[in-house]
Amino acid sequence: MKRRDLVTELERAGCVLSRNGARHDIYHNPESGKSEPVPRHREINELLAKKILKSLVSDGS
Repeated sequence: MKRRDLVTELERAGCVLSRNGARHDIYHNPESGKSEPVPRHREINELLAKKILKSLVSDGS
């Protein structure tokens, strides 16, 4: 998955950029209170992208 596509999906779900790390950007979901690092590669492994989306976007149900 392209990084920009992942970031777009995260932002549509209400996640915001919390801070920039050395090699990752940290995105935070204010509704759930969860944060996840997003690597700064052009391509992100599909499994990793799904894990990040599941962790930040799903409501736990």
